[in-house]
Amino acid sequence: MTSSRFFIARFAQAFGYFRRNIRMADAATEMHLLREAEAQLGAAIWENVDKIEELSVEYWNLRKFIKERDVVRTRLDECQARLDQAHEDRIEVLNSSMELNPELVEQRISLLTKLEELSMRRDEIVAEARDVRRSYEGFKMKLEVLSSESSGSEANAEEIGNVKTMLAELKIKFTDLKKQRLQIGEQIKENDAKIDLVEAQFNEKRLDRRAHASEAFLRIGESNKDMSLLRAEIGVLNTQMRQLYAEIGRFVSRRAHEHAGCAEAASSHRNLIEVMRALRRSIALNHRLAGMA
Repeated sequence: MTSSRFFIARFAQAFGYFRRNIRMADAATEMHLLREAEAQLGAAIWENVDKIEELSVEYWNLRKFIKERDVVRTRLDECQARLDQAHEDRIEVLNSSMELNPELVEQRISLLTKLEELSMRRDEIVAEARDVRRSYEGFKMKLEVLSSESSGSEANAEEIGNVKTMLAELKIKFTDLKKQRLQIGEQIKENDAKIDLVEAQFNEKRLDRRAHASEAFLRIGESNKDMSLLRAEIGVLNTQMRQLYAEIGRFVSRRAHEHAGCAEAASSHRNLIEVMRALRRSIALNHRLAGMA
């Protein structure tokens, strides 16, 4: 709001043309811009006001708050580093697999292959023993028939002898196959125990990995909580500092033309001070047009 626009608006009001809501809205917008400019000016020049007695409280409080904020930021950086490390540990644990233990994997594959071979061999022996038993039963029946039909001839006696010999051989073969089946059964049992041991080692590693993952998640949760508290602490400090910046900017901008210390502190921001003076003038004019002054 310039002086010329103010007179035009006053002239319009003389004819009953009031725009109070618009004037109030304009004043509110300009007041917001002014407060922003005061905080910006204070943040830019606060280090230059150490010799202004009226601003000594604000200056030293800012020194204190900035030091506290630097300490909190250092703690926040340390916490962020711990959080990043915890995330890396979590990813490493979750991405780790049993392929990271090639010797153990190879051992398990070898044992499973051997176990499969033994199982196949046992099945072959059982099938062969079944055939031997069937043959034994057949020759035993033959012996019974030949014995019942025995005529005392030499040929008949020879055949009976051959059958008895075959039965004895089949019995020996069946006994040998039974012994082989038992031996293979013991080998299968031993390999099962070895596989159980390998699986136990796998489970131990899984539990260890789960424990490390839980630890990483716990550290992530604690770090996030700590960082939230530290960010809130920094937010409080920034709010307090912004208030002090605004007070410094308001004081200096109002007295820059009459206070030597203020003029020196704000010497590099004269344009901003002029803008702030214009805003104050415009706010006052808008308030007058709105009937508040």
